[in-house]
Amino acid sequence: MRVLIVENEIYLAQSISTRLSEIGFSCDIAAGIKEALENRDYDVVLLSTNINGQNFAPVVEAFKDKIIILLVSYISQDTVSTPLAMGANDYILKPFMIEELIRKIKHFVEHEKMQKENQAFKAYLNNLFKGLPSKEVNIKESLPLLLKTNYQKCADAYAFRFSQELQEPFKFYSLAQKGALNKIKGENSSQLLYIIDYQTLKKSEKQNFLEIIKEKRALISTTDNVDESEFPFPVIELKSENKIFDRNDILTIDEYVKYIILNYQYKFPDTTLSKKLGISRKSLWEKRKKYEIFKKK
Repeated sequence: MRVLIVENEIYLAQSISTRLSEIGFSCDIAAGIKEALENRDYDVVLLSTNINGQNFAPVVEAFKDKIIILLVSYISQDTVSTPLAMGANDYILKPFMIEELIRKIKHFVEHEKMQKENQAFKAYLNNLFKGLPSKEVNIKESLPLLLKTNYQKCADAYAFRFSQELQEPFKFYSLAQKGALNKIKGENSSQLLYIIDYQTLKKSEKQNFLEIIKEKRALISTTDNVDESEFPFPVIELKSENKIFDRNDILTIDEYVKYIILNYQYKFPDTTLSKKLGISRKSLWEKRKKYEIFKKK
């Protein structure tokens, strides 16, 4: 990770550079604003706000999509408030301990990493849930809430939309994992939970689980046809009509063939598709007719 130190106090700049280099950063020093703007290929900018009366605002503007930490001699509108509003991330008041500066740098590096990961996960989930039946989310729904579905992704999509609309992240648990019940029992009653695989519990475990969960703010999903009279909390049914794969489903041969045709008929020509299914092109045509699947030209 590359760091630009914009500081005309050479001893301070070199001290910072030496310490950051020891922990794996690659550092360059610029003693003036013009020199600082010669290269934009940096991840972190440590910017002094007192460089012989030079206007440092162009550096903030040039690197506002990077991590900028201001090195300030005094706090004022010009040295702190305005550059923070322009895009700088934080400031540290001189004289400072370099370990405190490193702590700030690491904090913002980790924050930026998490932001990028979060954006990637959101994009992936939007793509993953694309095309699934959409049921309106009611964040005022009483919790705990059981999501009964024939396809796990439908419940997952509902839980993520619920979390987004509530603007509150959930903690995830699978009841198929060893020790999950004890971990859920230890959760704070204010914590939003998303719990899957209710169908994997034995009858005796279900009674224990229902006792544990009654005071929790939880969304619980199951792919079994649960008798609602045995579940003392609200139930929402989320149904997919496509009979697509779920790891808890065992499809009939007809369901499998129908799934493959629906999902791969535009990816492969009929010759390849019929060969992969182990049937003739005529049989493929007959299957389409049987399942009322019409391929667009």
